[in-house]
Amino acid sequence: MKPDTATPLPPYFNINPDQALAQLGEPATTAGFERIARACEAGRSDLASRGLEESGTRSLRLFSTWEITRYLIPVATGHFRRVLKQNPDLPQGRSETQGGAKWFTLDEVLRLRAHFAAEGSKAKDYQPYRPEGQPAKMVAVANFKGGVGKTSTAAHLAMSAALDGYRVLVVDLDSQGSMTSIFGGKVADEWQTVFPLIARHYGRQLQSDNQRRLDRGEAPHPLDDSLAEALDVSAQSLVQKTHWPNIDLIGAQLNLYWAEFQIPVWRMAARGWKLWDALTESFVADGILDQYDVIFLDTPPALGYLTINGLAAADILLVPLGASFLEFDSTGRFFDMLHSTFSSIEEAENMAARALGREGLSFEWDAVRAVVTRYDGSQQAELAALMQAYLGPTLSPHRQDFTALIGQAGEQVQGIYEADYRDFNRETYVRGRETFDATYAAFKQLLIGAWRRDEMAEQAATAAE
Repeated sequence: MKPDTATPLPPYFNINPDQALAQLGEPATTAGFERIARACEAGRSDLASRGLEESGTRSLRLFSTWEITRYLIPVATGHFRRVLKQNPDLPQGRSETQGGAKWFTLDEVLRLRAHFAAEGSKAKDYQPYRPEGQPAKMVAVANFKGGVGKTSTAAHLAMSAALDGYRVLVVDLDSQGSMTSIFGGKVADEWQTVFPLIARHYGRQLQSDNQRRLDRGEAPHPLDDSLAEALDVSAQSLVQKTHWPNIDLIGAQLNLYWAEFQIPVWRMAARGWKLWDALTESFVADGILDQYDVIFLDTPPALGYLTINGLAAADILLVPLGASFLEFDSTGRFFDMLHSTFSSIEEAENMAARALGREGLSFEWDAVRAVVTRYDGSQQAELAALMQAYLGPTLSPHRQDFTALIGQAGEQVQGIYEADYRDFNRETYVRGRETFDATYAAFKQLLIGAWRRDEMAEQAATAAE
């Protein structure tokens, strides 16, 4: 039987060595990495500029009456228009054509929401729930596997919370700086990241240790210039405004990775330094938890010292993962490593606490949830159901679908909520929003539940006094 000569061979057969050599190019050198990095930098600037104004700053789009009454303020469109007509001092929006739809900035939407909260029906939640006197909730989004949608999930939750009326701070702990890029942040060096807050925390520990040395008649350890400088840094000085009126940013850049090398050196010099408390105690000391409602911490895809700081600071931990065997397996190992890391910290601290008769250390989170991202129900339903069966309530039952809107918004260097719905098919936009709105609703349920538990505990403690 003659072979079928019409069927081409796979492309890995019959590769000509001379042709392969011709396409190989010259050997790579260290200098070549710099050329590639500069090319990426130029390309990144070009892509980012597509979302910039002529002034070089990011801008947030306008929101139409249709969007406001459907997604942002729970009133009928007709009533919304009547209220504007009756209150000429309120933002009136602008039309692109005579008699066309009215469009508003998010600042204006926030003003309108405040008006409806003050003057509208008390049966409606015009303003999002936030119990008086309770501090902001910190939310860490973490997984040590890359590509699971960690940063995009954190960014979209931050945008969702901002659209809902919350005051949001986004803290980028990842030296890759992807979250910083999403919000248009500019970070010159590590001194504009969280690094000086961690250095300040260590510096104060060193000062405390030095005082004890002086009391014992021993020579103090010197503070180098960088630590002395860090002692004067406040968290507020690191905060940048973004193109979102109610989202601020503490950004990151490549030099932040230096913290992973510096922190263990400090830890060796000051064994009593509780490095995992650095971020939490810095924010508390500077009043950051009173200035915002929700703080999102975007962590690196590794369980290093920056991630440990973010996880220890967090009230709520969200772990994105795809509905695949490898991501499920990797996420299981991530939780195993979390257990090993935090239990070892507790064990070491509690051993010393017992010896001194002090209260022990116990890490606690309001909630921990895994979230399935980039979900394709036609192909992944069985595996997702299996994951749900094993993880139970730890896995959020909501699946974040992958829709055309997600891909299109990414191509335009925008988040889903930054995309103008006129650039899409209306049905595509509504469907794309639905999956992210549902993700936010599941998160908001955790947020409100955690605040309510704290509020009730405080009331019970007050009543018991």
